[in-house]
Amino acid sequence: MRKAIDLNNWDRKEHFEFFGGFNEPFFGITTEVDFTLGYQKIKDFGYPYFLFYLHKSLLAANTIEAFRYRVENDQIFLYDQIHASPTIGRDDHTFGFSFIEYDKDFNSFVEKGQREIFDVKNSSGLRNNDNAKRIDTIHYSSIPWYSFTGLTHARHFEFKDSIPKISFGKYTKIQGKISLPIAINVHHGLMDGYHIGVYLEEFQRLLNE
Repeated sequence: MRKAIDLNNWDRKEHFEFFGGFNEPFFGITTEVDFTLGYQKIKDFGYPYFLFYLHKSLLAANTIEAFRYRVENDQIFLYDQIHASPTIGRDDHTFGFSFIEYDKDFNSFVEKGQREIFDVKNSSGLRNNDNAKRIDTIHYSSIPWYSFTGLTHARHFEFKDSIPKISFGKYTKIQGKISLPIAINVHHGLMDGYHIGVYLEEFQRLLNE
């Protein structure tokens, strides 16, 4: 479900009109989260590595209204909930798009995620289907081969995109502390650095929970 935002009575009206006119309205940050406790839970309970932190990230994003704004035909909508659309790698080193429905329950989310991962791994091509094209998602990607301190995305500027993009890298371990790199790119007309900060705080809390 979604509801239209009355732009004339929205406190971000001028922000949206200003940044919405840019060829590239997205901005991004790259940082790290403390993955020490989260990684230990994965080891202790045998949780699937990628789906564990993907679920925590999606839970955190759904608590923040700004992450649920989307732009369609110059109209802003607020979705009740958003889902995950991660890229899934295959053994032949290609990848496909996927869609994993939001679910607060971790076990249910894992079941959905494992089915989708299986389907992607046993397919070919991008799988750019209707689910992959949904805008009530976050575009996720994982780069497990190396850590990073910066990241860019391929962008089609004629397409007025408003979907947040979150990428994770390979964790590093220094003196017992495990750090997970994360890059977040979002539409500046819909949110600012403050909202990313709130997301990171909630994501960290969920990892430690």
